[in-house]
Amino acid sequence: MIIVTGGAGFIGSALVRGLNERGQREILVVDRLGSGDKWKNLVGKRYLDYLHKDQFLEQLLGGAFGEGKEIQAVLHMGACSATTETDADYLWRNNTKYTQLLATWCLDKGVRFIYASSAATYGGGEKGFLDDDAVLPELKPLNMYGYSKHALDLWAHEEGLLSNMVGLKFFNVYGPNEAHKGDMRSLVDKAVAQIQATGKLQLFKSHRPDFKDGEQTRDFVYVKDVVAVILKILDAPNVNGLFNLGSGQARTWNELAAAVFGAMGKAPAIEYVDMPEALRGKYQYHTRAEMGKLRQALGLLPIRSLEDAVTDYVKNHLIPDQRW
Repeated sequence: MIIVTGGAGFIGSALVRGLNERGQREILVVDRLGSGDKWKNLVGKRYLDYLHKDQFLEQLLGGAFGEGKEIQAVLHMGACSATTETDADYLWRNNTKYTQLLATWCLDKGVRFIYASSAATYGGGEKGFLDDDAVLPELKPLNMYGYSKHALDLWAHEEGLLSNMVGLKFFNVYGPNEAHKGDMRSLVDKAVAQIQATGKLQLFKSHRPDFKDGEQTRDFVYVKDVVAVILKILDAPNVNGLFNLGSGQARTWNELAAAVFGAMGKAPAIEYVDMPEALRGKYQYHTRAEMGKLRQALGLLPIRSLEDAVTDYVKNHLIPDQRW
């Protein structure tokens, strides 16, 4: 059995789909469905059972899963991923402590543990974007979400645990199954609806003289490619450590917008608007994953171009409203 936490969420549900496509049905989905539409991401997926995340942890620590001999791996994608979340106690409890408890159980039972970290741990990028353990203590996240992930990475490093598990620093992941994320969903998802309604797309102005409007850069990576990489890691039990997972390319918001307009068969029409004051001191103007460490561990990575990925997302999932 494979346990996927956050299994009804964005990356988690895509992972369940990827496992299903390989013939894997022995899956336990762990999540918190609530009263929103996240449940729709499970429609069409094959899995053994679903457990609320609190019930799962209680059963796990209470001995319900025994010595873990029936569990091949725990793919821990579950977390609060809202970069604007201000309840620090909740983020610490939900993102950091929950992961520590789960990781400790897996390591004690010899169960493969792969967890989601984040590029938000790099903060403003003053120390670059190199997934080198030696740099970890010097990183300064810009928001509490990033710090909740950084604290876990740092704990795993200082406890000497990274040689026996995998942490993945996801960069800007986008793709099908993210609609339930609301304001936290990708610009691609937001853009299609905005362009359909108004014929144009709004992007944030730059509030730094070294970046023109819309020329702020991000490492955008497609969720289908993220799933393919995670499955490669799952098939490589000797690969462990903390790795970046992005495309390895820094692309501008203008380029992303052009890709969306192109996929919709429209000419770009962009309006630049002021960034909210509350975001200006916490905004990353540039990210780009250094991918050498992961390529050395896995070889060739199945990462497609921004244009190809956006076209697939728009034409095969957003316009027809088709989850994956």
